[in-house]
Parts: sequence; structure tokens; C-alpha cells
Amino acid sequence: MSSIQAIRGTRDILPDEVGYWQQIEAIARKIFATAVYQEIRTPIFEQTALFERGMGEATDVVSKEMYTFTDRGDRAITLRPEGTAGVVRSFVEHGMQAQGGVQRLWYLGSMFRYERPQAGRQRQFHQLGVEVLGSADFRADAEAIALATTILQALGLKNLRIELNSIGNGDDRQKYRAALVNYLTPHQADLDSDSQDRLTRNPLRILDSKNSGTQKILKDAPSILDYLSPDSQQRFDRLQQLLGDLGIVCNINDRLVRGLDYYTHTVFEIQSDDLGSQATVCAGGRYDGLVAELGGPIPLVLVGAMGLERLVILLQQIQPAH
Repeated sequence: MSSIQAIRGTRDILPDEVGYWQQIEAIARKIFATAVYQEIRTPIFEQTALFERGMGEATDVVSKEMYTFTDRGDRAITLRPEGTAGVVRSFVEHGMQAQGGVQRLWYLGSMFRYERPQAGRQRQFHQLGVEVLGSADFRADAEAIALATTILQALGLKNLRIELNSIGNGDDRQKYRAALVNYLTPHQADLDSDSQDRLTRNPLRILDSKNSGTQKILKDAPSILDYLSPDSQQRFDRLQQLLGDLGIVCNINDRLVRGLDYYTHTVFEIQSDDLGSQATVCAGGRYDGLVAELGGPIPLVLVGAMGLERLVILLQQIQPAH
């Protein structure tokens, strides 16, 4: 009889590795307490409709990567592929907006996506995330980025860089989307197959393509920064100024869009040169419309999430005998 092993894309965290995970959690908990963030814990499975409405049915996560099944009550259920939608669902369901002011929450837990397993990318993975609900101010964006850098620096991580972009408001993105599609359509036959599919479903995601041929075509593509309204541009300028005042150096990357439909204005990634192709250790952005999309009033929200598997890889490089 053959032995039963862990399912592909999952892995056991053995005792000699657990200490790294505990170290990350302990440091994060201390920093969150100092910054007055409260922990929230939500279920690992939700109604499939939550992610379809919150993330967008045309996104790769919803269309290709979710673990979805019908339960014995004939309900469509999905293992959460990310933490934000569940936190916002909980915020709306429990009327947390009635508390007033800005709500600062954090979470830690398992997420699930059907992706090709590789170093730093598993089908069951762990995220440490923050949600700032109730503030439209660009200062909240800077706060989330600064909080992430504080945690990463406290872990002793080096060779990090911050990629920053603005994708504007809904009108800005619609104008840019039209310009991008107009530019790419004559090149459609030369795009990789995924990008050809995205051209009609989710064209901004083509900017994320790793295909060298597609990247060559994108070299002369229009920039989202040329389609920002005056208000969006002013907001982005003020954010950059504040981050500079905080001593946080960012690289402006007009090709950074992130893969989920709910982002508005600020998007960011923190990357490590020590991780190879899976370089992103933290990512996030603002999602002003998600609460309303899920049936609540309209407090504005910002999110950032770190992948613990990748943080552990980096810690093992600097603390090999943990």
C-alpha cells in the first residue's frame, strides 16, 4: 500500500522551522499593539459570491485559482484566496462602522489558491495583513506602507525596495483602459495567450505579464500616470512627499497595477532582491468602493498583506541556525 503524503502545494512546517514563524508573529504583534491595531479573525471559507463581487469575476484569482465547491446544503463555498474580502464582509455584517472614526485591523491566517507550486508560492499559504477602514486621507496610505517597512526592518531584512503607483479613480482607469486596449489591439496576435485572453476581460493585468515578447510590446504602451485627473495626481504627489518626509524611498512604477478589481489610487509592493522571481514580500493598495460593493456604507479602506512563506525564506538566509 502506498503511503499518503501532503497534497501538492501544501507543506508541513516542522519544529526546526516553527521558530521563524513565531518570531515573525511576535514582532508583528508588538508593532501592531504599539500602533493600536486590533486583531480580527474570520472564517477560512466564505460564500463564493463574496469573492466574485469583491475581487471581480474577470480576475485571474476568481476565474482560475479559487478552491470552490458545493457543500451538502447545495451552497457555493470557496476557501479564501485572500483576507480582505472576509474582513470587509465582517465589518459590514457586524455594523462596525457604527463605532465611528478609523478602524485599524490586522489578521493572520491561511489562504488558498490553485497556482503552480514553487519556492515561496504554495497552494495553501499564510498572510499577515492590515486593513485601515474609514479614512479617505492619503496619510492612511502612507501609514500602511510605513507600518509594513517597520515590521520588515524589525525582522532584520535587507535589500528591500518599494514599488509605488497610482491607478487613479474609476474614471481615470476607464480612460486608461480604453487607451491601453487601443494600443494593444493591433498587436493582439503577438501577445502571449494569457494576455490575449485578458485583452477583453481585464486588460490592465497584461501589464503584469512576464512574457518577454509581451513586455517588448508594452515598452511603448501608454502610462496610467498620464491619465490621472488633477485631483488624483495631487493626491499621488502628496503621498510621495509624505513618504519622502518619513524617509521612505519609493520607486515609481507605472506598470504596477495589482491583480484585483477593487483597487483605487494607491497600489504598492515591497520586494526583496534575495527572493529571485518571487520577489514580492508585501503588497497592497486602497479600495474605496469595496465596502459599498458588499452592501455597507462607504468608509474608505486601505490594505496591505505580507506572505509569511517568503518572509521565512529571507529569515533563514540571515539566521540559518535558528
